[in-house]
Amino acid sequence: QVRLVETGGGLVQTGDSLRLSCVASGGTFSSYAMGWFRQAPGKGREFVGVIRWSGGATYYSDSDSMKGRFTISRDNAKNTVYLQMTTLKPADSAVYYCAADSRQAPRASGRVGDYDYWGQGTQVTVSS
Repeated sequence: QVRLVETGGGLVQTGDSLRLSCVASGGTFSSYAMGWFRQAPGKGREFVGVIRWSGGATYYSDSDSMKGRFTISRDNAKNTVYLQMTTLKPADSAVYYCAADSRQAPRASGRVGDYDYWGQGTQVTVSS
């Protein structure tokens, strides 16, 4: 059974950096795409970015609110995917979710419905 566990969230100040981790277990992830999403109170789940486990290609949201500040990476040996966030703003406050897309599609997806497995989320709060 696939399990995703996010850690690393917390309360930070405007301008700080934070790295979230997602440890994956119970599946054969070499063919998966691993995505990060976030959800602020009262809003829908928003795509942040995705990394292909094999090859490590990354794709990011084209939202101006995130562009250039978030980086996704992976450590195959640890079955872990990371989301490095810099220059954090109060608008980045949200629950951040890790998700796995097992479709083996030729193009990585930013659609919530294309992801089969989800972690429980980790809260990030950025104070002003």
